[in-house]
Amino acid sequence: MNDNADLLTIGQVTGVHGLGGNIKVRSFAESVDTFCPGRSVLLTAEDDTGQRYTILKAIPQRKGILLLLEGIDNRELAEDLVGKKILIDRAQLPEPEEDTWYWQDLLGLDVFDDQKGYIGKITDIIPTGANDVLVVTGKIRETLVPMHKHFIDSVDIEAGTVRTTLPEDY
Repeated sequence: MNDNADLLTIGQVTGVHGLGGNIKVRSFAESVDTFCPGRSVLLTAEDDTGQRYTILKAIPQRKGILLLLEGIDNRELAEDLVGKKILIDRAQLPEPEEDTWYWQDLLGLDVFDDQKGYIGKITDIIPTGANDVLVVTGKIRETLVPMHKHFIDSVDIEAGTVRTTLPEDY
């Protein structure tokens, strides 16, 4: 794995399952295939540099993914991972399809509306099942913008901007 600029956060450990070292993961990826066996991932918390693991098994669950990592073979070791973020080298992932982006690439982009001008920066993204929702934080308020072609005119990762057309009373 390279420096952190080449890493994407694909999930977070939310708990453990059973006695054999399985961890429960809240996935930020569209597909369980992102967690395919053999992939190398970095598990890290805010206060540490992290530890690398190889994925042995990934099983879709109702609220995420059940993951088994090489070297994590008991509940105690698995419990030490709860709360950690799971990062993967961008080179292990396919390029996003047209008009799709990795969430991490959208965070921090400036959002401009065609009527209102600058409305703020993307500070979070909420998955809703239908369309993800951008949380845009401005000086005065927070604006929620659905990631739908009706509202999003363009996304320019290179320029660091998103252009929107929001309803007048939005």
